[in-house]
Amino acid sequence: MRHVARIAALAAALTAHAAGAEEIGSAAFSSLPAADVVVLGETHDNPDQHANQAAAVRALAPKALVFEMLTPDQAAKVTPGLRLDGVALGQALGWEASGWPDFAMYFPIFSAAPEARVYGAALPRDEVRRAVTEGAAAVFGADAATYGLTDPLPEAEREERINDQREAHCNALPDHLLPGMVEAQRLRDAALARAARQALDDTGGPVAVIAGNGHARTDWGLPAAFARVAEGARLISVGQLEGAATGTPPYDYWLVTGAAERGDPCTALTGG
Repeated sequence: MRHVARIAALAAALTAHAAGAEEIGSAAFSSLPAADVVVLGETHDNPDQHANQAAAVRALAPKALVFEMLTPDQAAKVTPGLRLDGVALGQALGWEASGWPDFAMYFPIFSAAPEARVYGAALPRDEVRRAVTEGAAAVFGADAATYGLTDPLPEAEREERINDQREAHCNALPDHLLPGMVEAQRLRDAALARAARQALDDTGGPVAVIAGNGHARTDWGLPAAFARVAEGARLISVGQLEGAATGTPPYDYWLVTGAAERGDPCTALTGG
């Protein structure tokens, strides 16, 4: 059973966002409101959710696409010609060795905005691992305070995030590692916000961001970090869930899709 304090903190966070949150259907991805930055959340291996993202990108016609899955070096390899060939683009990106789900699910997002500049927000794995032991601020660098990484988390939020990491890793990680996993998540959120701001500065927007639902959260994900460094810019965030929501999810817009076909994701971690 989850700790009472965690439930109270979650309820407070969701209540804070309930006034602006709205459940939508998949058809609404073709008519999202105008914004400088649109964050399109996903469950990484869900093809229906990627199809929704592609529809949104096609309708938004963004000047920039930011991907959680790409490093800046990978993003630089996305040329206009490669966007016409999913096999060639996947090979150029080294996607098969990256650990992300089948590139066939992601390619339509690239091709939906063939003129958009592509930005990568992924960090080297050794930097993410270092955040686990040294903290996000130490790894992020000189702008850590600007993105909020030097601010200690409120205790209730910290506890909630630790429990989220515990559940995300199937209760298989030792407790002493969990705060470090939270720091790694904070680092990734800030890196995504930094890339989104750079894309907006470079192109004038609109910018579409492709990222996991955890990063798309408006309460503590990349939208919160982005708001600290882009005052006046309008950002909306869309979450895609695989099951009925309890309470109001922490997104501006959200929908429920079918679940992807997959085995038990905990088997590899727990040996069960």
